[in-house]
Amino acid sequence: MYTKIMVPVDLAHIESLEKALVTAADLSKHYETSVCYVGVSASAPSEVAHNSEEFSAKLEAFSAGQKARFGLQAVSTVAHISHDPAVDLDKNLINIAEEVGADMIVMASHIPGFIEHIFASNAGYVASYAKISVLVVR
Repeated sequence: MYTKIMVPVDLAHIESLEKALVTAADLSKHYETSVCYVGVSASAPSEVAHNSEEFSAKLEAFSAGQKARFGLQAVSTVAHISHDPAVDLDKNLINIAEEVGADMIVMASHIPGFIEHIFASNAGYVASYAKISVLVVR
């Protein structure tokens, strides 16, 4: 049914992704699919990495850890550098899903609050505009 599951990862907030990571791993095993972990960062130094090379290395290490932890068969990563991730994140995730050939996105969300009545959440935007299945895990 699915061939590649894309999982957006925020390395600064790994603890809040646990349910989405477990869900993606379970679906990957069930459908015997590959998983692509995607991270989007700015080129400027951040709390996660000092530069794009360090960000890519940390995302690769995270991906390898997930592969070992869940016994996944095929895992890949995409470390995307954006000029302004706060503005471009949603569109970047949709474009990356198309580029890697994902046919499902599994992503974490947060408990909605007042601000979501004015501005859409990242997961809400991706679910609304992606041309593939999106599973939002809260």
